[in-house]
Amino acid sequence: MATTKTTVKTAAKAPAKSTTKTKGTAASKTGKIENTEFHEFFVDELKDIYWAEKHLAKALPKMKKASTSPELASAFEKHTSETEQHISTLEQVFGLLEEKAAAKKCDAMAGLLEEADGIIADTDKGTMIRDAGLILAAQKVEHYEIATYGTLRVFAQNMGREDIADLLTQTLENEKATDEALTQIAVGAINAEAAAE
Repeated sequence: MATTKTTVKTAAKAPAKSTTKTKGTAASKTGKIENTEFHEFFVDELKDIYWAEKHLAKALPKMKKASTSPELASAFEKHTSETEQHISTLEQVFGLLEEKAAAKKCDAMAGLLEEADGIIADTDKGTMIRDAGLILAAQKVEHYEIATYGTLRVFAQNMGREDIADLLTQTLENEKATDEALTQIAVGAINAEAAAE
């Protein structure tokens, strides 16, 4: 009888062991989930932010030119070169995923940049009201990018791609720093001067 009990116990444990093995496979730990729907969604969202960054890089010099404050103009110039770096970082991410760097129209960024154009058109040149409006438009862009990079970083972590998550974290931190710099410029003088105009 003791032998039968041991056999039954061993047989009962066997399925549990194989189930554990399936859950913790090397493939899931390394994030090799290419060709899954989640991977495709991740790549699609990278294409979206890639388009956004490329178009922002073209819009920032126009925002710089429209600025009244030399400090704001300088911030836009600085962010133009940072945006070029963000584009390069995304190209690195595509490379790590063995995907072609391709852009897909980002409707959100298209709308935000259209709004920035509207602010330029609706405000007088050489006024702090225009600068306050440009900061508003730029911070809307930054908040969109912060939300996007924050989420993409988490996606990469869930896919086990810490290499990609690290790159996206660098960009995320840069976007947060830009947003903070714009706030400092606004509260430093521009908003008060705009209110007085």
